[in-house]
Amino acid sequence: MASEQLPAGWTLEGIRDVSGDRQATTLDTERIVTGWPAQDERIHPEIVLGFHGLCLVKPVNDDDWYMGSLNDDGSVTCWSVYGDLYEALRGL
Repeated sequence: MASEQLPAGWTLEGIRDVSGDRQATTLDTERIVTGWPAQDERIHPEIVLGFHGLCLVKPVNDDDWYMGSLNDDGSVTCWSVYGDLYEALRGL
């Protein structure tokens, strides 16, 4: 079952304000997410936020946020991790 949700305490408008991306959106979590800490490491997303070609992913049972690229096939390859969403949004 596909899932698109916002982080607790956040609105889409708030995410757009902090990130500076007026087209930021939630994305379906039914996708392959890899890349942290190793390229073949699989991340199971609870929340995926899209910012043009970039994504922020919050894994299930993890409070960190992973930044990565949205690939043409819909998968995400992460290369960085942040301790909280605000920090990750400012890092875009």
